[in-house]
Amino acid sequence: MNNPCEQSSLHSIGQAIDILTTLLQRPLDSIRLPLTEARGKVLAADLAARLDVPRWDNSAMDGYALNSADPDPANPWLPVAGCQAAGDPPSTLQPGHCMQIFTGAVLPAGADTVIPVENCRTNTGQVFFENWQPGQNIRRQGEETRAGQPLLAQGTRLDARHIGLLASQGYAEVPVYRPLRIGILSSGNELRDPGTPLDDGQIYDTNSFLLTSLLQGWGFAVTCYPRMRDELAAVSQQLAIAAGEQDVLISSGGVSVGAADHMKTAVQQHGQISLWRVAIQPGKPLAFGSIGKTPWIGLPGNPGASLVTALVIARPALLAAQGQMDVAAKTLPVQATFTQTRKRVREQYLHARLEACAHGLQARLHPKQSSAMLANCSWADGMLIVPGHTSVSAGDTLQFVPFSSLL
Repeated sequence: MNNPCEQSSLHSIGQAIDILTTLLQRPLDSIRLPLTEARGKVLAADLAARLDVPRWDNSAMDGYALNSADPDPANPWLPVAGCQAAGDPPSTLQPGHCMQIFTGAVLPAGADTVIPVENCRTNTGQVFFENWQPGQNIRRQGEETRAGQPLLAQGTRLDARHIGLLASQGYAEVPVYRPLRIGILSSGNELRDPGTPLDDGQIYDTNSFLLTSLLQGWGFAVTCYPRMRDELAAVSQQLAIAAGEQDVLISSGGVSVGAADHMKTAVQQHGQISLWRVAIQPGKPLAFGSIGKTPWIGLPGNPGASLVTALVIARPALLAAQGQMDVAAKTLPVQATFTQTRKRVREQYLHARLEACAHGLQARLHPKQSSAMLANCSWADGMLIVPGHTSVSAGDTLQFVPFSSLL
């Protein structure tokens, strides 16, 4: 079998995602979680509506309920008979009368119209109505959902919208796939924890916090292991321990070609490397493999490159392994505002902001695109994609992937 680390060719991004998706395949276990803990988790079964929503015809406005046949042009004033508030039991409208009603209240039997209070004039228990149409301002039973109809599909990653919908149907808990257990490993003699003083030559450990936050936001169960020294024995020992405790390991740094980059060697001591080096900028020194039966993802050490490769390549494969059905990032066409005559071999992901222009949207690049930076990522709305072997002229249409569709 060829050793990927001895090959000079670059894998395409599509190849890398496919290889990683295959590497991460596993049987999916399901658990039941309270609705309050289900955000970010993936549904393990199709769910159907339990109720008609609304459960009854109800008022969409504060105002007065009436039967549209009752107002008489010769005597347009209707006497008020009662009040219907949200939570009150159903009632019946007396013929020739109107009833005060509040938003969400059950529509009284015999009423077919609600006129908002701003279109009403009142005088000693009677109401005169202006600018109204029969049948207006009523929410009909089941107009949102009907009991028994499909509600949410298996493989849906739950967010606040879905949680609210499930609550409206009375779901107190839901079946979800057990979150992948992911271990984060970082190495570097120069790294220190935020909040501690720095000596010359030292920097704060960015990637551990970056990746932990990213993965937790995707719904995974994350363990961040103690930082390793740049020594082969230390890296090898920590990898072996973590591989026995996690479903997936993700490391940052140590996968390039430096003398202190021991991660690939340590992985090969316990397993194998399936891929090394991808045609993406930033992030070329990306690696995948396995330690025993535990998949391993080796991200670049530069924070900007680590973030981009995690978003573009690791994200779809990890979410698919979690059971999510729709993992493709949403992109939109935008106009370039720059010219790049040199055709790069690698596909570029450039940090950019969106701006309105005469023809829709255009992308303005951050002036610094270094893979070591995160300030450019934080400034940007997302990433502009320049395919490999492609030159760019101002006004060209390129695809833009918003961070909001990735995070």
